[in-house]
Amino acid sequence: MTERVILEPGTPAPDFALLDQDGTERKLSDFRGEKLVIFFYPQAMTPACTTEACEFQESTAPLAAAGYRVIGISRDKVDKLRRFADRDGLKYPLLSDPDTATHRAYGTFGEKNSYGRIVEGVIRSTFVIDADGTIEHALYNIKATGHVARIVKLLGA
Repeated sequence: MTERVILEPGTPAPDFALLDQDGTERKLSDFRGEKLVIFFYPQAMTPACTTEACEFQESTAPLAAAGYRVIGISRDKVDKLRRFADRDGLKYPLLSDPDTATHRAYGTFGEKNSYGRIVEGVIRSTFVIDADGTIEHALYNIKATGHVARIVKLLGA
């Protein structure tokens, strides 16, 4: 296995070009000038990921008031992301990274401990990126429940 990248605050966020739930290509560079909260989650429509995604949806107004946009990234295909967004009323971009290239660039795919077993998979993580595309916060291996409240507090939203 390749060594996992760990991004640190102050480093440039890796660019990406991924399709959203509507099939529209979204690039990190398209959001230059905006502050972002990007969260990587293992799989759409699973209980923990649904909890996290819905908590982000519930927090989009206070985050937007503090100047942040939310983006979710998973390995799911575009059609599944569309179903997820429709089912749970998710209004922010959900990006599809089926080949895990963006996950790997952010260090969110690799070996992890899953119920006592070492497996390769998505490492639930969140990044706060400033308007210039620099990482402000890199939070790896977080728990879905309560995480969004921690982000909101961290950002003073």
